[in-house]
Amino acid sequence: MSGVGDATAGATGAGPGGRQVALVEDRYAAELEFLAAYDDGPRPPAWRLTPRAVVLFVCGSGGEELTAPDGRRTTVTRKFVGDRALVERCVVTLAGERGLLLVGEPGTAKSMLSELLAAAVCGTSTLTVQGTAGTTEDQLRYGWNYAMLLAKGPSREALVPSPVLTAMTRGAVARVEEITRCLPEVQDSLVSLLSERRMAVPELAGGDGAGAGAGAGAGAGAGADGTVHAAPGFTLIATANLRDRGVSEMSAALKRRFNFETVGPIGDLMEETALVRRQATAALERGGAEFALDDAVLEALVTAFRDLRTGRSAEGWEVERPSTVMSTAEAVQVAASMGLGAAYLGDGRDVLRTLPGHLLGTVRKDDPADHARLLGYWDGPVRRRAEGGAALWRTLWDLRDELG
Repeated sequence: MSGVGDATAGATGAGPGGRQVALVEDRYAAELEFLAAYDDGPRPPAWRLTPRAVVLFVCGSGGEELTAPDGRRTTVTRKFVGDRALVERCVVTLAGERGLLLVGEPGTAKSMLSELLAAAVCGTSTLTVQGTAGTTEDQLRYGWNYAMLLAKGPSREALVPSPVLTAMTRGAVARVEEITRCLPEVQDSLVSLLSERRMAVPELAGGDGAGAGAGAGAGAGAGADGTVHAAPGFTLIATANLRDRGVSEMSAALKRRFNFETVGPIGDLMEETALVRRQATAALERGGAEFALDDAVLEALVTAFRDLRTGRSAEGWEVERPSTVMSTAEAVQVAASMGLGAAYLGDGRDVLRTLPGHLLGTVRKDDPADHARLLGYWDGPVRRRAEGGAALWRTLWDLRDELG
């Protein structure tokens, strides 16, 4: 499988009101509105779009212009570069109101895919908890406005719902990023919630509990016993990095509440190069600069990342892999940095000369020994391509001393 989010999905580019990053639902409001009218087929409870339209929103219409029943026409942009079958399985999981866990290496657009799915299904991608070692159970359940709690006692007005509780009451999609960064006891607060589809708020039992969901948005409220029941349509998307395996391993009970889908790197060189170009171009445009890397330099950059990521060159030569994740997202950052340097600091030098330094900065993030591995890559595939007569790789070989 492979998949990476496209810049057109709102990862870059100015948003409304001068925002650096636009929410998916804001950036693509016109597409979402169009798709709601385009496909009027059956929808799961509380869904804004049909499952087919959700897949279409994420994967695009392949350049085909679509016509809605009201006569409006549009071409749906591709926002996720990856397997359509993967997206379809994710949508089916959500339609069945089952938890979805997206796993994979860092930089493979797991978070972007979860944002796209949430925005298409329920209209918002913001009901999110960022998992860290400091994430508490309250952040997954609920807290209190303590000033109001002291003044009025436990009440729905004093309740501060978590994004998960808000999603439950609205029948929406909640998102938990980096779930394996959370402590196991915090993770396990989701077990009963995902199986029983209710959350106990005992402080509201027998008091001002009725309608407690009003504090979290329209939808199901708390009953007399203080229990909040999930409204139809509620589900949860979580993400986890394979590099975090073992940090806070998920319990078997929690794993059973999720369908797992693995999001991998892009398999095709040309597709990955095109994606890096689009994202880096969007990043530079946001900064008021033009993208000035020619296709050959960009392809060399992406090729180097792919060789180091997979441990094998395109020609089949063995490459010692660095411990750092050489993701597409990192390639975008390097391409954008090279472009910014050319735009703002360019003095007539060949922009290719900056590539070794940028690669070294990326590779050396985790382990000092990765410096030697990058030198080994230069002494292997880079040198062999140079000896084979490739002019660009000859230039890179001549720049070996830039690596120190």
